[in-house]
Amino acid sequence: MTEINSVTRLERDGDVALVILNSPPVNALSANVRDGLSEGFKQAIASDAKAIVLICDGRTFIAGADITEFGGAMKGASLPEVQATMENSPKPVVAAIHGTALGGGLEVALCAHYRVAVPTARLGLPEVNLGLLPGAGGTQRLPRIAGVEKALEMMTSGRHAPAKEALAMGLVDEIVEEGKLREGAVGFARKLVAEGKPLVKVRDNNAKLEAAKGHPEIFADFRKANARKFRGFLAPEYNIRCVEAAVNSASFDEGLAVERKLFMELMTGPQSAAQRYYFFAERTAAKIPDVPDDTPLREIKKVGVLGAGTMGGGISMNFANVGIPVTIVEVKQDALERGLTTIRKNYERSRGAKPEETEARMSRLTGSLELEALADCDLIIEAVFERMDIKKDVFTRLDKIAKPGAILASNTSYLNVDEIASVTSRPQDVIGLHFFSPANVMKLLEIIRGEKTAKDVIATSMKLAKQIGKIAVLAGVCPGFIGNRMLSQRQREANKLVLEGAMPWDIDRVLYDFGFPMGPFAMSDLAGLDIGWVKENSKGETLRDVLCEMDRRGQKTGAGFYDYDENRTAKPSPVTEKIINDFIAKSGRNPRKISDEEILERCIFPMINEGVKILEEGKAIRASDIDVVWVNGYGWPVYRGGPMFYGDQIGGPAKVLAKMQEFQGAMGDDFKPSARLEKLAADGGKFADLNK
Repeated sequence: MTEINSVTRLERDGDVALVILNSPPVNALSANVRDGLSEGFKQAIASDAKAIVLICDGRTFIAGADITEFGGAMKGASLPEVQATMENSPKPVVAAIHGTALGGGLEVALCAHYRVAVPTARLGLPEVNLGLLPGAGGTQRLPRIAGVEKALEMMTSGRHAPAKEALAMGLVDEIVEEGKLREGAVGFARKLVAEGKPLVKVRDNNAKLEAAKGHPEIFADFRKANARKFRGFLAPEYNIRCVEAAVNSASFDEGLAVERKLFMELMTGPQSAAQRYYFFAERTAAKIPDVPDDTPLREIKKVGVLGAGTMGGGISMNFANVGIPVTIVEVKQDALERGLTTIRKNYERSRGAKPEETEARMSRLTGSLELEALADCDLIIEAVFERMDIKKDVFTRLDKIAKPGAILASNTSYLNVDEIASVTSRPQDVIGLHFFSPANVMKLLEIIRGEKTAKDVIATSMKLAKQIGKIAVLAGVCPGFIGNRMLSQRQREANKLVLEGAMPWDIDRVLYDFGFPMGPFAMSDLAGLDIGWVKENSKGETLRDVLCEMDRRGQKTGAGFYDYDENRTAKPSPVTEKIINDFIAKSGRNPRKISDEEILERCIFPMINEGVKILEEGKAIRASDIDVVWVNGYGWPVYRGGPMFYGDQIGGPAKVLAKMQEFQGAMGDDFKPSARLEKLAADGGKFADLNK
């Protein structure tokens, strides 16, 4: 054995040399790894070995680039140098893959002459998720080996292909026995030598590109089919252009030059900066400064959910999906049956759902009309009506029923968790778990820490969130917590803008063009304008009152803020426009022309200011946590990073403060700046400073 450097060694297995990486946790392509690969292959080539195997210790093959190096000065051997050494080796090079070969890891493997993998391995080029494209030949090699259509799909989705699929598309040459990767790879290498197999260079294989030449419709059709999914993002389009270059360029190197140019445009652009920032923000959100990683956890073997409606059913599905039994309690049999039927339909509608899996998950759900059925649950989540008196009644009763040590959670989206906890004899066991609707789909889970919530309850909730596939963010007790508290700022300004002359579709268009999936008025129509509206109390005092009184309650009635056709396609409504103009006339004002810029700034800047207030009050840990909430819970475009990151991109606290002061002078204290915002601006700081 020869130690190449601290992360690389060279071993021999008879006539086969093994270049072995061991750079925990994921063998990322750091300068050390690149240097080790470069020197390791040079020594292996210079030796009397007849073949070379690249293999990794630990839980995975090379899982990608070292993202922490992005944007910095390059040190050590370059990746193209390493790839050229492998590709030009006079001896067969075999990449032995376990775990994941992703991004730069797959790009390295594609420079081996052959690839073998264990059955559980996964391969992919997920750079698009960081606002990038594969920058080390991946866009040119993948279509040559897998075909143009498959390369387009994998690169623009970032999907990881399992080993069996990779074998079928030619991405790997053989699947070897799980747990015996080294033996399988060495045996495969010896077989290559014995049979005199050629040294296959993927870069020279143009057969699958030739099949796509003269067929521009392949790319046009792909763009059209994915237009909605790719809207606003640069990286998918740039990936497509690179594959077009692979097909249409005169040589591999010419296509590689296109890849390098477009890669650098993305790398130095704002979208990738935002997406790379978000990548780390999401991981940082899981770290709670005063809750150590070794905090003992409470065991959650059984969950109780109070309420079988939309939220209760969706919450229950999350636990059934991962094998945790759930008892669902309702007050009436028909409501319980309706809830369980809806859950079953949701499972049956799931893409690729197998009947046996649906039955397995349904078998983990038990319905009851008795609150006492929750007595043996380790975690009880109430998902009842959002009213404090109802919540307190539920927790008073649960306090008498739940076993000692059970976690009592409220799915409140707005109410005071401390007030809810106050009616129990165990406030340390009470926490808020704010799931977003539909709870079985939405990724975000706001975890609300009460004044007396125990640290092991927080730690258990954070871990459980990950187990059920949620992205958790810890928040403190305040009205609306992080997300809804900031949303209320946007909603207030959107409603005020309408009564000043901006039509709902103007506001929706501006926010849609910004990158949101839909604007606030389209969202209201989708949800139903009559949510929380009581006909008997309605006096036509608001635009919503008038619309509901006219039975314009949103998509479900064919009209709301918009008019809808039989396909629920929205059209600006002359009825709504007249109602708005009547409201403006009653106020004694004249409608005015409002610019798109003002609409965007009035909807977004108060949100950023509110985010600073939330941090000022200690209700969020970091500015980046706020961004994670907004990306996952409210459709903030990830290529803009989140409201706090966006604030820095457009000029920082000084710019936001100046606009807030301008609006305050013209429109009053709804725009009063946070004291922390004023200080940040005075100090020349950034919103990113609030992460420290």
